[in-house]
Amino acid sequence: MDISELGFVPVAAITILAFLVGLTWKRADRLNDKWIPIVCGFVGLVLGVVGRTVIDGFPATDPITAAAIGVVSGLAATGAHQIYKQLAKDDEGG
Repeated sequence: MDISELGFVPVAAITILAFLVGLTWKRADRLNDKWIPIVCGFVGLVLGVVGRTVIDGFPATDPITAAAIGVVSGLAATGAHQIYKQLAKDDEGG
């Protein structure tokens, strides 16, 4: 079994793209940070549905599952950022 058969690459790509959108949102001073998880989840949802239609071997065969994979991947971007942020805070002694 090849790792590409697991659908890891498209899911990781959705997470990375949602993360980048979240960082962009964070850098925009006029936008409220409380919306970042919702934005990342929505971006993931859209990318999941689009990915199902354009990527061969996407790990979902129906739009609902593709949307769910996308939302979870988008929210994982927020969680990954928070884990990094908390670990960095611990290293600084605060």
